[in-house]
Amino acid sequence: NPPAGIDSQHQAISEMAKLGFHTNDSGRRLESLEAVYDYIDEYTQKRDDLPYGIDGIVLKVDDLALQADLGNTVKVPRWEIAYKFPPEEEETVVREIEWTVGRTGVVTPTAVMDPVQLAGTTVARASLHNPDLLAKLDVRLGDTVKLHKAGDIIPEISGVVLKKRAEDSVPYEVPTKCPSCGEDLVHLDEEVALRCINPSCPAQVEEGITHFASRQAMNIAGLGPKIVKQLIAKDLVHNVADLYYLTADDLSQLDHFKEKSISNLLAAIDESRKNSVELVLFGLGIDNVGAKAAQLIAQKFKNMSKIAAASVQELTAIDTIGMTIAESLTTYFQQAEARKLIARLEEAGVNMDYLGDDSEAEDNFFKGKTVVLTGKLEHYTRSEFTKRLQELGAKVTGSVSKKTDCLIYGADAGSKFAKAEALGIPRLTEAEAISKIEEKDAEK
Repeated sequence: NPPAGIDSQHQAISEMAKLGFHTNDSGRRLESLEAVYDYIDEYTQKRDDLPYGIDGIVLKVDDLALQADLGNTVKVPRWEIAYKFPPEEEETVVREIEWTVGRTGVVTPTAVMDPVQLAGTTVARASLHNPDLLAKLDVRLGDTVKLHKAGDIIPEISGVVLKKRAEDSVPYEVPTKCPSCGEDLVHLDEEVALRCINPSCPAQVEEGITHFASRQAMNIAGLGPKIVKQLIAKDLVHNVADLYYLTADDLSQLDHFKEKSISNLLAAIDESRKNSVELVLFGLGIDNVGAKAAQLIAQKFKNMSKIAAASVQELTAIDTIGMTIAESLTTYFQQAEARKLIARLEEAGVNMDYLGDDSEAEDNFFKGKTVVLTGKLEHYTRSEFTKRLQELGAKVTGSVSKKTDCLIYGADAGSKFAKAEALGIPRLTEAEAISKIEEKDAEK
């Protein structure tokens, strides 16, 4: 809670400045929307003269009590909003359109252009997302296009400069064959995406294995995109299950792989066999099934065989699991190849059970609490601490709201800590949280 006599944002900032904190003296308390527009006009002119870069102006409700009453959505406070400056725009020429295949088979066009300086960086590529957008913009090879950064971050083509188009220009023809495997591309019903549906497509296999090994999924340290590419090129793996059948002799064929590298990778693969089933489920890369959905589904059904047998109705009965996720999951497990893959993983000793005990966790400080982690942790990685808290029955979320029961913070805690403080939410240092966990462990 704020100190006595501090009931507004501008008072809080003023007090912090008196205490020696670095504050921004450009802030201003305004009484009308007209004054807000004048302020925006003023800093639109001044932005290039500031000693730091800005992409907009944040407008906040000044009254701290009203801020607390307005609260937050899942992602953002309801008491503040950002005005964004119009993006900086440059013209450049499209020289090529490249098509890449993702792990779900979606084929995405990317414009390759003459490099230009834009919002502080050199830009030469911009995603065109899908064939429908490519057709809508009518981007052609040799076209001069207007390029900006959406949100001052993502390069984006806003349109074609038609007056600079060559007279002999012809519409760009969308490919009909997969650039990776050569199979026919398809447009599935109600999708704007163009897809390769060949399950053996090398590009999809490569992306899929890389995703399976990633930190959020099976966390196989050392198995990055370059190693995966080599494993596929040398015909050592064809799917994620093949990882668990690799030998030292196999890995010795990889470039720069000596005894230590081989030993480390085999150890990382072996260690991943012990993961809880939600990590396997997420790692499979099923359309629309993200890490959170995989966690909720595994928590409900407890093992892979029950997950694979679950109906759409059973899945949508889980809070926040909708029809799209449920249909993607059931469609995946109806495939014979998917069932064979799961069987091979199980034969390789990959755990297929849910290892979290949240619903059956014994009473402890964190059971049933909604917890947020912030700042730099010293004793755990963020994912390790999240997993430990979930095992104790806590729900770990990414943002602070009135529903948050506890904030655990490390060094350099920022806005989440400030919000928790403003809302009067209990705050624990990492060491204090670990102490409470160890108190419970000592009772066992």
